[in-house]
Amino acid sequence: MNKREEIISLWFEMWLQKKDLGILKIFSENATYIESWGPRYDSSKKIKLWFDEWNSRGTVIKWDINQFFHKENQTIVEWYFECQMEAEEATAFDGMSLIEWIDDNKIKFLKEFGCNINNYDPYKSGNVPKFKDVEIGWF
Repeated sequence: MNKREEIISLWFEMWLQKKDLGILKIFSENATYIESWGPRYDSSKKIKLWFDEWNSRGTVIKWDINQFFHKENQTIVEWYFECQMEAEEATAFDGMSLIEWIDDNKIKFLKEFGCNINNYDPYKSGNVPKFKDVEIGWF
């Protein structure tokens, strides 16, 4: 397995285990991490703070990697994510992460993109779209 794929897999595994297995070793000191719904963490220490705090009130149930794309100092990983926060129903979505690396295979930038898994055809019944009457998700 590609070294960068191993690092990304380790990051996902940390969430599944709810255990820091080397956050400060895989993110550069001045790394930036942007979640798909808006929060931004600037520095590896802030990323670790978020990881520790989030895992005190939530659980990642699944974080499956579907595929990787590599180009120079960038990687895109496509994934499926499922989690449950305290006293809430589990939620799931498809996503992708855009990752930029520095020379020593540390992550300097990671930006997530989310996609609702409840897809449908609004034109199934004709030329006038019929959209579901549901609350729009957070991404």
